Amino acid sequence: MKPEFFIAGRFAFMQRSLSRPTFIVMIAVAGIALGTAALILTLSVVNGFAGSIEQKLISFNSHMQFRYSDERLFMERRSQIAGILSHPDITDASPFLEKGCILMSSGGEKSGPAKSQPVMVKGVTPEAGKVFLDRYHHTEPLRGGGAADHLGLYLGRTLAENLGLETGDTVMLVGIDKESSGGGGQEGGGSVVSMLSSLDIELGTIKGVYDTGLQEGFDDFLILTDLAALQARYAPGMITGFDANTRNLQTVSTTAQQVAAGLGYPFYGYTVFERYQNMFEWLKLQKNITPLLILTITIVAVFNIIATLLVLVIEKTREIGLLSAVGMVPGRISNIFMVQAFLIASAGITAGNLLAAILTVLELHFQFITLPEKSYFITHVPLSLNPADYAIVSVSVMFLTLIFAFIPARVAAALKPGTALSA
Repeated sequence: MKPEFFIAGRFAFMQRSLSRPTFIVMIAVAGIALGTAALILTLSVVNGFAGSIEQKLISFNSHMQFRYSDERLFMERRSQIAGILSHPDITDASPFLEKGCILMSSGGEKSGPAKSQPVMVKGVTPEAGKVFLDRYHHTEPLRGGGAADHLGLYLGRTLAENLGLETGDTVMLVGIDKESSGGGGQEGGGSVVSMLSSLDIELGTIKGVYDTGLQEGFDDFLILTDLAALQARYAPGMITGFDANTRNLQTVSTTAQQVAAGLGYPFYGYTVFERYQNMFEWLKLQKNITPLLILTITIVAVFNIIATLLVLVIEKTREIGLLSAVGMVPGRISNIFMVQAFLIASAGITAGNLLAAILTVLELHFQFITLPEKSYFITHVPLSLNPADYAIVSVSVMFLTLIFAFIPARVAAALKPGTALSA
């Protein structure tokens, strides 16, 4: 063992006087450990939160959609779905039909007065509906309605709570034709008659309630139903577009462009990242604070190390003078305190990593901290146990510690033997 390592270890962790330098070192180690653990846990929460919301957004929707550029309905053709599935990155594809409606509850003693809310009714294939409902803890297959003339509807938990609806309830769907709803050229009674004649009124039965944890614009807006049943009532043989999923989300934009080009005009494709661009940008902003967090915590740890080493220099002034008197050059004395900084930082970083890992595992297992789902889209704090976070924090703390430990190390090396020994 080099003399610098032996002496640094004795200086740092062996009590040699009544001033208890070992206690000071332990305080420094504890400070670095707490700072390291706090930073790792913060990064784990930020990355875990972003990952959880991204996964929910992606799983709620298909990876990409293909529609007509003017949003009009079109007749489904086998060649179109075959063209989508021919792309090597596409794993599955299915047609869908969307219909904007006003959902009206019937009211009653249990649900109170009748309520209404704008919704989007989406007709999907039984296969696509089963995948969605199974994913959100609903095992009942997607099929028609309770009564032969009723649509079978599956709505989000938030929408059901807002309107006081339960499984088995009957509701009314009021759809307004786009072409006739945007008019306004007529006046008087004629316009009212025209508007009323454009209303599409259908009855539906609540067949089930799904719960994705996503609130505004998701669980309170989208209603699923059987594609064939919705087509029979509103647009026989017509669809709004195709949902498709890819095996590689990293190249989803390129895949969407290639598939849309293969389908030809007037098709266009857009991805889930484009549909919810604001949400993904918000999540990206959360991740962008990572460098600032690392810098803040490491600066605290660095000043902790500097203060500790300066105290040790003062405490070991006579020892430094003795080392100089026996011929140890200033550079090697400086190295002793650099090694001390390394040992103290290593102990603190190791303890901080262990503390962060233990707290993360406990939270993931027992879920002590709960969150209001309506505000955060999740019910518990999502922690990401990512080795990269631990490595980044550990390297950053160690790097800055060794840089700034140079200051007290140079102070120690600059002490003159005569001055130090007479102290």
